Amino acid sequence: MHLHCETYGQGHPLIILHGLFGTQENWRTLSKSFGQHWQVFALDQRNHGRSPHSQDFTYQTMTDDLHEFMQQHALPSAYVLGHSMGGKVAMRFAVTYPDIVDKLIVVDIAPKVYPPSHDDVFAALYALDLPTLRSRQDADAALAHYLPDLALRQFLLKNLERTESGAFRWRINLDGIRDNYHEILKGFEKTSTFAKPALFIKGANSGYLKENDFVAIRALFPRTQLVTIPGTGHWVHAEAPREFARIVNEFLTSQE
Repeated sequence: MHLHCETYGQGHPLIILHGLFGTQENWRTLSKSFGQHWQVFALDQRNHGRSPHSQDFTYQTMTDDLHEFMQQHALPSAYVLGHSMGGKVAMRFAVTYPDIVDKLIVVDIAPKVYPPSHDDVFAALYALDLPTLRSRQDADAALAHYLPDLALRQFLLKNLERTESGAFRWRINLDGIRDNYHEILKGFEKTSTFAKPALFIKGANSGYLKENDFVAIRALFPRTQLVTIPGTGHWVHAEAPREFARIVNEFLTSQE
């Protein structure tokens, strides 16, 4: 699996993993900012962005993808940052390959099972009649019947692209994601630990990370520190990018 990525800057490698329905493009502004200090590799994970599609879509396969990516790019070690689904990949990767992860950053997710919460998103995306769409405005209007949140619709519509004939298609593997959605909800058991520094960043208004999650988190990542960013939800990095960048840079430059 050859993952698509964009690279910025020079220095120690920093790998960025987006969340479900996301793409490395969602991280472009922050990737450029981090590129002032690090060599950033912003990845499209399988079934997302411009990376290959596959019906094999689990945290194990995404962990394998990342390991293969580091080998392909001759990266002996890296900082790894992941948001939401990407955070679960980052956690699994860190405990599986602790020798090649120097520091871990997890954004607003825990290593636990989550209940289904994307039924409205799947309903909205499958309700779009792509062959009849004339514009993104038409697509947004159709999604609005299911998803009143404009920011969420704009996020999802980044996955819509035109073909050479001018028609619309999804860049994501929508069927593959839907068929394996139960895999994305899974947590993982403690099989080993990651003893190097780890940072968990929580959006204050998000319900994805709860106080009682940190018992399990610290069992896996004993050198964890938690930072909460006020006034932000699950997309904490998009809602407070400057504060997010400051926190990440301070963590990566600290000597702990």
